[in-house]
Amino acid sequence: MSKVVPEYIVVEGPIGVGKTTLTNRLAETLVSETLLELSSENPFLPRFYEDPKLVALPTQLHFLFQRVRQIEILRQADMFKSTCVSDFLMQKDRLFAEVTLDGDELDLYYQVYNRLTLDAPVPDLVIYLQAPVESLMKRVYDRGIDYEKQISEEYLTKISNAYIKFFYDYDLSPLLIVNTADFNLASNDRNFELLMNYIQELTPGRHYFNLQN
Repeated sequence: MSKVVPEYIVVEGPIGVGKTTLTNRLAETLVSETLLELSSENPFLPRFYEDPKLVALPTQLHFLFQRVRQIEILRQADMFKSTCVSDFLMQKDRLFAEVTLDGDELDLYYQVYNRLTLDAPVPDLVIYLQAPVESLMKRVYDRGIDYEKQISEEYLTKISNAYIKFFYDYDLSPLLIVNTADFNLASNDRNFELLMNYIQELTPGRHYFNLQN
């Protein structure tokens, strides 16, 4: 079977799982553009981790507008005709909204979301990274972003469970589920090489990559 690299790859998963690390490494290897979630540019995020209910709606809307704007910039530049690797899936925006919003705020969010994301591009491959919540908490703490250290295990558990539910039903793109509990992308070249070979030989449908197998 000839090896084919998908043109639009999305790497997804809960906070601390290694989305951006894998996105950047894939982009470097494939000599492709990146589309990155810019969490540091969201002015509401530090306050959200202090008191989620207080600024949940503006935090979520800021991310939504940011993601839509990034996709539009790439679309206008015709970047989707070449290889592009992203660390966010447009449709996952709803996942966080449903965890953090309720009632009238969630209804308002959906009105905005549905209007802005009608023609969001569909990836040629989604890579969903998983890890135990204990590992995610350690990784979040180790990367040393002060406001992220306020993330509670309860919140991270809710997000992880929401991802599991979301991807259980996801069928818009080929899906590769990667267990990262023992998968070191930062320093293990052999692990990354195995993953790259696996990606290049993928067929349509749902697949699993686990180094323990």
